[in-house]
Amino acid sequence: MNTIIEPFRIKSVEPIYFTTREERFHILRQAHYNPFLIKAQDVIIDLLTDSGTSAMSSEQWAGMMRGDESYAGSDSFFRFEETVKRITGLPFIIPTHQGRASEKILFTIMGGKGKYVLSNTLFDTTRANVEFSGAEGVDFRCAEGRDPELDAPFKGNMDTAALHSFIREKGAAAISLVMLTITNNSGGGQPVSMANVREISTICKQQGIPLFIDACRFAENAYFIKLREAGYESKNIPEIAKEFFSYADGCTMSAKKDAFANIGGFIALRDEPLAEKCRNLLIITEGFPTYGGLAGRDLEAIAIGLQEVMDEDYLKYRIRSIQYMGNQLDALGIPYIKPTGGHAVYLDAKRFMDHIPVDEYPGQALCTALYLEGGIRGVEIGSVMFGKYATDGSLVSPPMELVRLAIPRRVYTQSHIDYVTEVIAGVYNKRRDFSGYRIAHEPPFLRHFTARFEPVSP
Repeated sequence: MNTIIEPFRIKSVEPIYFTTREERFHILRQAHYNPFLIKAQDVIIDLLTDSGTSAMSSEQWAGMMRGDESYAGSDSFFRFEETVKRITGLPFIIPTHQGRASEKILFTIMGGKGKYVLSNTLFDTTRANVEFSGAEGVDFRCAEGRDPELDAPFKGNMDTAALHSFIREKGAAAISLVMLTITNNSGGGQPVSMANVREISTICKQQGIPLFIDACRFAENAYFIKLREAGYESKNIPEIAKEFFSYADGCTMSAKKDAFANIGGFIALRDEPLAEKCRNLLIITEGFPTYGGLAGRDLEAIAIGLQEVMDEDYLKYRIRSIQYMGNQLDALGIPYIKPTGGHAVYLDAKRFMDHIPVDEYPGQALCTALYLEGGIRGVEIGSVMFGKYATDGSLVSPPMELVRLAIPRRVYTQSHIDYVTEVIAGVYNKRRDFSGYRIAHEPPFLRHFTARFEPVSP
């Protein structure tokens, strides 16, 4: 059977407003050619992010009605805490209002000037919080992950030889921690193998360096391990997840991804003194330790979602539906990061818009073209998001120029995906009609959220 069937029924819907191309032309101008600045009601298919955009289940909505809104010691917190402990095996659980709040607390305590945070690939908010603390983030993406056309099973892995070499060069005392992102979001949503987690853990233990996991998409990564890594075929998702968490000293998570929640996150830790420091900062910035900036109903929704996301029928559907879009792009000869990852399709903007030089931001040009032609909102992951400036003011670009089309969980159907592919094909066929962009205004951190652009040519 080749048909991908959604493992759920739809009980509630919301309307989509269909804009015209002429309307979208004016909307883009008013938004300064930045998709983040477009009103949601003006977007037909919103693939900007899978963060907080999932559809919650009837059980999650029922749980929200049961939410205990007591300021301290609510029943909802203890159900949330027990669920996270059971999944991760980590004893100290600290709720936060979202993932970047967890990162801010962790790196405020563990970062600092002269320190390094090492990763397979830090995502944008993680890197911003590392840098805001004064530390420097350094990525060691494996060689396979640097080749967008290569079809390999674990392109999210960290280059452990490069990791070892860097530690020898700088000294273990200069390394705050290693942060392993699973799946590797900036690297194309690619999974990390258990063997790689194990090897990184061994290096970190030998050097006395804490290992943390960015666990936003832990269930998707666990399912890839089950599918692709020898010895895990007969293991269930909770068993696989518990094993890779067992190699870590802690984790951060945005529950807006693999917990189907619209808000929330947490820090989970093995070290009690560090947990105490995090809780002290949490009280200043987020709230009391048993709610951490969240309503009790949100804690309930997260606890239920963390259980639901490990259902293998759901994960099979999730991974295959992303692959379905990749298969369509293959048939059309459209370049993207291969193989498809867990939560998104990443168009290779450097090859897609090969007539636009990197310093004119081909990924941003592709984002605006997709919106103009079809009302589709994606996000640039390239020189806008990760570009730096050299001392002479020239652009220092990351290795790849991508456009991420992140698929919200349980939101869109196969016909929506077919429409997205048709729009991508239409843009690809007339790609040379589109020009690049220059940045007219940018903030000092996370510029892609609020930067304003202008076309290089009309």
